[in-house]
Amino acid sequence: MLQIPTYTDVAAAAERIKGRAHRTAVVTSRIADEELGAKVFFKCECLQRAGAFKFRGAFNALSKLDERQRRNGVVAYSSGNHAQAIALSSFVLGVPATIVMPHDAPAAKLAATKGYGGKVVLYDRYTEDREAIGRALAEEHGLTLIPPYDHPDVIAGQGTAAMELFEEVGDLDALFVPLGGGGLLAGSALSAAALAPHCKVYGVEPEAGNDGQQSLAAGSIVHIETPKTIADGAQTQHLGDYTFEIIRRHVESIQTATDAQLIECMRFFATRMKMVVEPTGCLGFAAARDMRSKLQGKRVGVLVSGGNVDVERYCALLTA
Repeated sequence: MLQIPTYTDVAAAAERIKGRAHRTAVVTSRIADEELGAKVFFKCECLQRAGAFKFRGAFNALSKLDERQRRNGVVAYSSGNHAQAIALSSFVLGVPATIVMPHDAPAAKLAATKGYGGKVVLYDRYTEDREAIGRALAEEHGLTLIPPYDHPDVIAGQGTAAMELFEEVGDLDALFVPLGGGGLLAGSALSAAALAPHCKVYGVEPEAGNDGQQSLAAGSIVHIETPKTIADGAQTQHLGDYTFEIIRRHVESIQTATDAQLIECMRFFATRMKMVVEPTGCLGFAAARDMRSKLQGKRVGVLVSGGNVDVERYCALLTA
């Protein structure tokens, strides 16, 4: 029987990470408001420690380890942002960390993970199973496995971003959240249900990897092949047991965005708002733009989930 986290867990996580995670800025854009015909509030997790919202969940989870677990260390698997978050949290808390990362992860994410002291184990995301590798390492070396999304403490920590957004701007009519494995969406849905129960929460995933959308339609978790998309933070194959249950209960629907739409949003953030946002971080805004006809006169929240992207790759995408 799953012990599904609740908003009480989100509130407890907020206390646990206070002074450790940044309370990131909420910004607005006149141009975005005019384009959508709505009042849009961007929660800028691209300015979070380690460059993404993932630090919230990672630090919350590691903070709850007992002395034996801290001494033995942790293992995680990630395409980059959870990797950096675990590595940085482990450095801050003095916990050894092993991170399983795809060999084609962005160079900046690999370098940052190693720079924070994480021991990196590489794998092929298209032919190998990162979850199996992580479980094997945990069993062999007595490590505590901290998955990137399907973990109650990780979900609770991620929910603090939306919690802060609602605390700062009040009620919203709609909230758009990037979706990979569902940790951020599940945590955000818990915060919305408690703080703004009339707010419609939308998950947004790459069009090439719409397993979440398929899962909601099927009523059970759908597994897909690793999607080919520039949104590397959302190249997941399935939702988690915890995240699916929360999403099923509290999320209005799941939308998708094409790579071309993500590039358009990257350009908007760069030119209009002077922010570097990675492709995955653009998912929420891409869907909000696509749904503008339904958002007229509304108050809309957009979680900008991260800003970790190689400079060369970033420039190539913007000038393509």
